[in-house]
Amino acid sequence: MKKFPTQFPKKQWIKFAIWGILYTLFAIWMRNLWLLLGLFVLVDIFLTKFVPWGAWKKSKNPKVQNMLEWVDDILFALIAVYLINLFVFQNYQIPSSSLEKSLLVGDYLFVSKLSYGPRVPNTPLSFPLVQNTFPITNSKSYSDWPHWDYKRVAGLGEVKRNDIVVFNFPAGDTVALKVQNPDYYTLIAQHGREAIALNKSYFGDVIYRPVDKRENYVKRCIGMPGDSLEVRDNQVYINGVAGENPKEMQLNYLVEVSSVLSDQEFRLLNVSREDQNLFAEGGTNGKWHAFLGIPANEEGMYNMILQLPLTQEMVEKAKKLPKVKSIRVEPESIFSSLYYPVDYPTGWGRDNYGPIWIPKKGATIELTEWNIGLYHRCIRNYENNELEVKNGTVYLNGQPATTYTFQYDYYWMMGDNRHKSADSRSWGFVPEDHVVGKPILIWLSLDKDRSLFDGGIRWGRMFRMVHK
Repeated sequence: MKKFPTQFPKKQWIKFAIWGILYTLFAIWMRNLWLLLGLFVLVDIFLTKFVPWGAWKKSKNPKVQNMLEWVDDILFALIAVYLINLFVFQNYQIPSSSLEKSLLVGDYLFVSKLSYGPRVPNTPLSFPLVQNTFPITNSKSYSDWPHWDYKRVAGLGEVKRNDIVVFNFPAGDTVALKVQNPDYYTLIAQHGREAIALNKSYFGDVIYRPVDKRENYVKRCIGMPGDSLEVRDNQVYINGVAGENPKEMQLNYLVEVSSVLSDQEFRLLNVSREDQNLFAEGGTNGKWHAFLGIPANEEGMYNMILQLPLTQEMVEKAKKLPKVKSIRVEPESIFSSLYYPVDYPTGWGRDNYGPIWIPKKGATIELTEWNIGLYHRCIRNYENNELEVKNGTVYLNGQPATTYTFQYDYYWMMGDNRHKSADSRSWGFVPEDHVVGKPILIWLSLDKDRSLFDGGIRWGRMFRMVHK
């Protein structure tokens, strides 16, 4: 039997004291005093050493010992990366143009978890640096068990209006694996639930994902809890007052040109190749020109029309190009789509939406047909209640109810590239438990339209702070 030592070297006491203080502070930060039981483990690691924690690394075979040392280093690195990624910051790449020109496709960001307070993970057993699926194998990168409820620890601040925020995609709770864009609920509105279930060859399996394993999105927080928000002719109004538009806000414009713009002219307008879209070829077919009120040219022919996302500054530059004959905002009716709530008709669209009230924690609403249409996803999907209507009576968790009190704060997120952003107008509110963090630094920016030695690296954006 191993004897209990009566005295410990000073060096061991110092190590234990340092790690013990750090671990205690961590447990207090996590607001979970049960974690303090881990101090007994630290006592044994640094002092008593009853458990041979390092025995698995010992071997008389030098090759085996060398391999085990590598395994030890890799395990330590994975745990360190896991904890940093979970509680401090994570890397994020801008995948789409919804925030252009504020953030560009190809920007790599450091996202601070400390800005709003890191969340305790819903799925603590997961592989670091992989959101939900291993590449190549397409298998899950996390375990469904254990599952922890939502809890957020103290951070440096709270979400503020006009903050750029990274969050888990709210409509990503249910996913058709082969068709993830548009989201599952839009697919139901378009095709029906049965059609999706029966056509697995096209839609794939339908799975559920916990909050912290839903895809990461990044948008600008336009609406705060308790706000009434409305979009009128592309202008956002908050509580009846016109909101501040982002400096780099873009809209789609239909640009009539006498001939194709050159690469240099597209670069002047800061339009990527992906966004250089032909709207109407011109020539003798003037169907779209008649719809838009664009007359034929001096030769009786119709000019080409391009669809380009532009900031107001770029619009002014475009007007000065000799090839540009006219320019106008793209009408909403041309590209109408489904908008939130996709299963309840509101008549709202991309450029004219609302008014809609954004739920606030502790606020109570009446359960009318209209409110149920707008907020049933909040009540059912985000706050985990049973909600149904039978014979004109609303039942909440099996009991008749006339009102509902919200448990979470909610936010309204929109892209700066207003006409090319699937945002809260498409999938609704972002609950507080979906908020991941705040982008603080662009550490790398790559332009996919250019070669590495011809502007492929945007040097001017590297190590630049992300501002509003």
